[in-house]
Amino acid sequence: MNPTAPTISELIAQERRLTLPHFGYDDAYALGTLIVSLARERHAPVAIDIRRGAQQLFHAALPGSSADNDAWIDRKRRVVERYGESSYLVGTRFRAKGTTFDEASRLDPDVYAAHGGSFPVAVEGAGVIGSVTVSGLPQAEDHALVVEALEQFVSRIDG
Repeated sequence: MNPTAPTISELIAQERRLTLPHFGYDDAYALGTLIVSLARERHAPVAIDIRRGAQQLFHAALPGSSADNDAWIDRKRRVVERYGESSYLVGTRFRAKGTTFDEASRLDPDVYAAHGGSFPVAVEGAGVIGSVTVSGLPQAEDHALVVEALEQFVSRIDG
């Protein structure tokens, strides 16, 4: 998997398309195990985190991942919590302005990371209620893995 960098409009469209009708404990488990399955198929050394509000509903660490991935998860997740958009979209918006998130956001880079891999969990009628985050691959691949899993998850809910 070697995705090309999506545009701002493509990233926004992903978020709109991947709004869920509901999201609870069983949904978090189903989505988390789907991501684990996709990552295992690719021997991807990732850690996975799913949250609703402040509560962690799912976490997994696959072979090759480390505690460093958990730190990246926390930093990317905080960007989603603050901006209500994917960490990749936030970073892409800064790059489109000719700067970087670290240079221009005025936020501590030890606390926030606008790198791909954290995606908002948005529910129809409620807005962003949580996040799903992957860390361990290059940022475009982390993001693409989350989006692929959410697309499959949404098709199962709708199907």
